[in-house]
Amino acid sequence: MIATGVVTSAPAQAAPAKPTITAKGGFVWNNANSKALYTKAADTKRSTGSTTKIMTAKVVLSQKNLNLNAKVTVSKAYSDYIVKNQASHAGLIVGDKVTVRQLLYALMLPSGCDAAYALADKFGTGSTRAARVKSFISKMNSTAKSLGMKNTKFDSFDGISNGSNYSTPRDLTKLASNTLKNSTFKSIVGTKTTKQKVTTKSGGYRYYTWENTNKLLGWKGTFGVKTGSGAQAKYCLVFSATRNGKTIVGTVLTSTNATTRTADVKKLMDYGFATL
Repeated sequence: MIATGVVTSAPAQAAPAKPTITAKGGFVWNNANSKALYTKAADTKRSTGSTTKIMTAKVVLSQKNLNLNAKVTVSKAYSDYIVKNQASHAGLIVGDKVTVRQLLYALMLPSGCDAAYALADKFGTGSTRAARVKSFISKMNSTAKSLGMKNTKFDSFDGISNGSNYSTPRDLTKLASNTLKNSTFKSIVGTKTTKQKVTTKSGGYRYYTWENTNKLLGWKGTFGVKTGSGAQAKYCLVFSATRNGKTIVGTVLTSTNATTRTADVKKLMDYGFATL
């Protein structure tokens, strides 16, 4: 019998098929080297909803000599704003004294626009509330520029747009990746629920319990970051996950509803890790 000399080898593993998502925009990158793993209209400007609050947190956490235990008194203006805009809120009660750290939980878990207002008022500069809010939003935009978020503009502290509040999947992924370097932020956005004790106007105390709107937390290594929704924004999610020591960060913008948003993100996560 004559040997043919043919050597067979195991077939190369096929690359995973790029998933189809309902979201109009999507982006995923390898957090270790910022290499793009998935793109869909990644640089198209879109309304961001409450994913804007990632930048609100970033600006606060970037303050020099930040005291997370400093107390902020809840103003009637914050609750009036919630009522006027029918906005998502943390249920902050006028006169309560809440720490900056607690306001960050109120901002990122129940997506409190009242907490966002309180933080903008606290960390903006100026003699009037309007001036402080304006300066805080200016800080949001200068921070975006410093991070190379070329297709982003903020005109609000919470994502309730005044006509010109937008970003892109790539830019929001950059922002989240950078802000996750802060251990306080990473801990907060990875928290499913928290119970916080605050001082009341009369000097007593009460507890707030806040649940995270991000129901994907804990699913196959998911540890963040922020949901968003709105008439223009539809359904958005900036997400992060770690599996087998590797981390990806990504964004979907303008999913059709909460169910398709979750399905979109799960597809992108599995695809992202499969292509690492």
